[in-house]
Amino acid sequence: MRAVNFGTERDNRRVQIEPLVLVDRSHDGRVVHVTLNRPARRNSLTGPLATELADAIEAVNADSAASVVVLAGAGGAFCSGLDLQEFNADPQPDWVPRFGHEWRRAHRALFDCDKIVVVALERYAINGGAGLANAADFLIAGETAWVQVGEIQQGMAAPMNMAWLRLRHSEAVAARVALIGDRLTGPTLLQLGLAHEVVADDEVLSAARDLAGRLAEHDVTGVHRIKTSMRRTGIDVDAAEWFERAHHADPLVGRPIRPVAAEDR
Repeated sequence: MRAVNFGTERDNRRVQIEPLVLVDRSHDGRVVHVTLNRPARRNSLTGPLATELADAIEAVNADSAASVVVLAGAGGAFCSGLDLQEFNADPQPDWVPRFGHEWRRAHRALFDCDKIVVVALERYAINGGAGLANAADFLIAGETAWVQVGEIQQGMAAPMNMAWLRLRHSEAVAARVALIGDRLTGPTLLQLGLAHEVVADDEVLSAARDLAGRLAEHDVTGVHRIKTSMRRTGIDVDAAEWFERAHHADPLVGRPIRPVAAEDR
């Protein structure tokens, strides 16, 4: 069965009507809701979306009143990974050569985030989308929702996924996720420690918002101090070096590979 590979819809920032990333606040500004907003494309990743996501998280990081971030996808799905139609278009979009830089910037911002990051996993998080799911402090997953780190099928190194998996989990868990490359549904994610909670599929957003509201009751300064010290005592490098290390750990770094859809095997 082929993974999701949707039709055509080109991002054009000059004629764009709606932002590709929505930002809203609740709980007197303590909770920031960041939503990937390409629902017709199941929130698949493009260069413009990566740029807007990086900008949004960097802005949240600069907001001293906020203590919780809820990351979700519009339209009932989290993120289907790279938009293969866009990446493989002819002529190639002018943002493709810059995508890696912007995508790493988004992950560096999440790494540096001194807020509690809650991810609402509806339907699926595939490859690049899995990287965002793995960045969560708390992942709320639907019962039938799934994560797939399927880059191994494509001959790719999955550096962002590896960076988060090795930061948060053991090598054994990283191997289960990345070396098989199949779909891991909610109960399996919970068993492996990737998910914090599994709920009914139609309750994912409400459960994520309820958790965010509970976390927002904590002292904002305490959240900032503990989240920062947790990261600093975990590893001895900064965000830029951590993701560069993951990128350059690939023995074939720089080798061009045409992205294709992963399969559920």
